[in-house]
Amino acid sequence: MENSAQDNNVRQSAAPVSFGQRLRERAAQRGRLCVGIDPHAGLLRDWGLADDVAGLREFSQRCVAAFADVACVVKPQVAFYERFGAAGFAVLEETLRDLRGAGALVIADAKRGDIGSTMAGYASAWLDPASPLRADAVTVAPYLGLGALDPAFTAARETGTGVFVLAATSNPEAVEFQNFRRNDGTSLAQHVVDYCREFNSAHDDGVLGVVVGATLQNPPDLQGFNGPVLMPGVGAQGGTVADIARIAADTENWAFPNVSRSVLAAGPDVADLRKAALEQASKFPGS
Repeated sequence: MENSAQDNNVRQSAAPVSFGQRLRERAAQRGRLCVGIDPHAGLLRDWGLADDVAGLREFSQRCVAAFADVACVVKPQVAFYERFGAAGFAVLEETLRDLRGAGALVIADAKRGDIGSTMAGYASAWLDPASPLRADAVTVAPYLGLGALDPAFTAARETGTGVFVLAATSNPEAVEFQNFRRNDGTSLAQHVVDYCREFNSAHDDGVLGVVVGATLQNPPDLQGFNGPVLMPGVGAQGGTVADIARIAADTENWAFPNVSRSVLAAGPDVADLRKAALEQASKFPGS
């Protein structure tokens, strides 16, 4: 009995496997594709579904059936669930649970960002193993200060989850702001990348990733970046395999292209969605 109790204590005190390690292992099996789940009103209608909670649930269940056991990463867009209030969050909880249960890694695309106890609350909501909204990683916005995101960074290290920090997004409205130059001459986007690179170097677990758009003509320098790079804009928005290679440089094996529209357009049939996801994933093999 004593040895059994000691073994349990060892297991409970052991550090969790890092998000970066789990991501690389899953990518080796399934490729590096991240599939987005974006149940906006227009797409629900295109699938012949009502723009209500029942339509949201049906859409999400079909995506789970199509992607959960073939995609490396699946990224539900939180806003499209949040617009239905508590009922929408209930569907999101089901979707996160079912995706993770089938073996997919899940990024909650929540883009949260705040200070102090509020940021700690966001971290608990998305990264705490006891939370019904628990995901494998969450997206965060750094523009209240990178240091303000520390509660999320700490929670991620403690729970074996990850955080993707917005660095250089693909939407044109953000370019001027992200390219604003600091006193040392670096852009805000480059500062975010460098901060996350240094954090990962100190902790050696790839807990911090960055979001860098695949359609950017002047992206931040990712050379030697030691964590995952989520790259939206592939497919319908114009980003290509060549763009991923160009922007990711020597960190291409850490680059995870995010495809949403060009895969979801294959719906509503589950078999067609799965086929589209597999076709896209074949373009981005893991190492």
